[in-house]
Amino acid sequence: MPALISRRAMLCAGTALCSILAMASGPAYSADDATDMPEMTITGTREGRLKSETPAAVTVIGKDVIDDVKPGHPMELMTKVPGAAIMITNGEGHTTGIRQPIGTGQVYLYLEDGIPTRAPGFFNHNALFEVNLPQSGGIEITRGPGSALQGSDAIGAVFNTLSNPPSAGPEVKITAEGGSYGWARVLATASNTYGDTGIRGDVNGTHTDGWRRHTLYDRQSATFRVDQVLGDGVNVRSVLTGSNVDMETGAGARLIKSDYLNNPTENYHSIAWRRVKSMRGSVSFDKDFGSSLLSVTPFVRSNIMDMNPSYSLSSDPSIQLSGHSSLGMQVKYRQDFEPWRTRLIFGSDFDYTKGFRDEERINVTKVGSYFKSYTHGPKIYNYDIDYVQISPYVHAETSPLEHLRLEAGLRLDTVSFDYHNHMNSGAFSTTITGGATKTFYRPNDTTRYFSHLSPSFGATYSIDPMANLFGRYKHSFRTPGEGDLFRSGLNQDSVHLKPVTVNTYEIGVKGPDKGKFTYEIAAFTMLKQNDILSSKAADGTPSQTSNGKTSHKGIELGAAWQVLPEWKIEGNTSYAVHKYRRWVLSTTEAYSGMEIPSAPRVVSNAQLTWTPNFAEGLRLSGEWTHLGAYKMDDANTNTYRGHHLFNLHAAYTVTENFEVFGRMMNIMDERWATQAQFVSSREEFSPGLPRTLYGGATVRF
Repeated sequence: MPALISRRAMLCAGTALCSILAMASGPAYSADDATDMPEMTITGTREGRLKSETPAAVTVIGKDVIDDVKPGHPMELMTKVPGAAIMITNGEGHTTGIRQPIGTGQVYLYLEDGIPTRAPGFFNHNALFEVNLPQSGGIEITRGPGSALQGSDAIGAVFNTLSNPPSAGPEVKITAEGGSYGWARVLATASNTYGDTGIRGDVNGTHTDGWRRHTLYDRQSATFRVDQVLGDGVNVRSVLTGSNVDMETGAGARLIKSDYLNNPTENYHSIAWRRVKSMRGSVSFDKDFGSSLLSVTPFVRSNIMDMNPSYSLSSDPSIQLSGHSSLGMQVKYRQDFEPWRTRLIFGSDFDYTKGFRDEERINVTKVGSYFKSYTHGPKIYNYDIDYVQISPYVHAETSPLEHLRLEAGLRLDTVSFDYHNHMNSGAFSTTITGGATKTFYRPNDTTRYFSHLSPSFGATYSIDPMANLFGRYKHSFRTPGEGDLFRSGLNQDSVHLKPVTVNTYEIGVKGPDKGKFTYEIAAFTMLKQNDILSSKAADGTPSQTSNGKTSHKGIELGAAWQVLPEWKIEGNTSYAVHKYRRWVLSTTEAYSGMEIPSAPRVVSNAQLTWTPNFAEGLRLSGEWTHLGAYKMDDANTNTYRGHHLFNLHAAYTVTENFEVFGRMMNIMDERWATQAQFVSSREEFSPGLPRTLYGGATVRF
């Protein structure tokens, strides 16, 4: 009972905080604050529009916030997003939970300047470490599905990282920092504008020894951007970015409860590793005709991942080399009309991708719980895929009444996977850990076609500058990934999987875009159908089917209040319930009606920032993050209690060109889990970072 009271108290406290801020903001707010520099969002339509006229729950994290936080991991930024639970796996790797359970599911779309960082069907849940987030120009997170301009995977949320534009004048900046457990990072920037051409280069070098055994992490990233004004309404933006990540991946590996509590630095999976190389390039041509705009953006991308994944050492040990290279183009035409501020956008996305997978079985040596070594075994998969996507869309907006904004969109995604197997097709047997022999499958050469129509409707209504109502309906989907379809494993019929579909309904209210007090409240309900589950026939034969159905309902609140010139309070909280509506794995395993594991009902965050007048340039902030309890298994027999974390941030601008900063994460040294599961009749936990200290300095020339 005390735990239940505590959880309810946390939710009520978070809700009360938002309500108190709303009431208190009245005398502190003026009309001028609402109209001063209104906040814009570009993700939905690929060009700026008022956040208050966007019928979706959108969090815009600007460059100034990124510079203040100096995130060592994306989690440090995502606490500002209501309902977002981003967990550390290793280095900057992550699992994600936004309007979905925390996990690695293919339900999020990751963009860079509006272009998917990976081709649909080649999803990687660690996508945020493939972008140079600490040196970006901002990131927009749309909770829930995207607009008609986004297709497959845009279900739980859309992340759009924005490249940093060139500076108006000469700028050279170097940030160096160090910290606990061998943390070291250097961020270097050089930028200038020469006439009508602006140039920026950013370089990121990061290293950590890791706080658990064998969890080293290294990355090198670089971003190069050139903006050109060619005259006659033509603007060109060229962006080239790349990252190299080399990591030992055991930091996300689970421990038995006794080790989790007493020996959290242990790592049963010290032989696991992951190496990632990614590159993306794009050139955006915009021609402004006054009342219309034509945008053409060709792009290229390349991703290669070589890994010995820790998560499969027990059941499916293998070294996996996979990757894909893409050539694509986004074409968009926008036309504005005088009556009712009407806007019509239509265009099409094209993506041709060549993907591959080359995988070999390994024979692991295990001593107790520890995987000590491995030897190479036979090759088990070797195939390539030609992926083609053509997706025309139309999006329309209009205002038949002064304060009412309506929008509707329709997108047709046509997708094909042309699969070529370079080994013998059908069943093959191999030895797994423990000496047992299992039969796996390789599909025959085949081509899978998917065609999906996704409608959307939305509306916003401005009651006054302090209250903007919004509502929307969106049908979204995701195609099965290449691993779902063609890396069959034990499953015999994986190539027949259907697209996962989701219907989302959402209503909410937003405060002003800018000002001393801002807030946003959103309520949503989502029904996911054709979810992929691994089931067993009566004779025990495993197969993957598209028979799952889940529901996701919740409410999210966020607010920020500049109480006094020196004091600012920010907070958010959410309450959500995620359940299996239909989830039958076999005649003896049926979980329909149960809560989905790793799906906390409550996620909350609050931050207090102090910038004292007597010490100009000083900024201090304290942060509280709470993740509520969640079920650890499908049967809901065990529960993770949740956790509370407290962090401190400090920065002091000594001169205009010199700043020192520091942060202490988990100042109470709380034992907390990034993942908790009940498997094999025991509780297992992935321990989160203990108390960790970082410090550094920024120099501008």
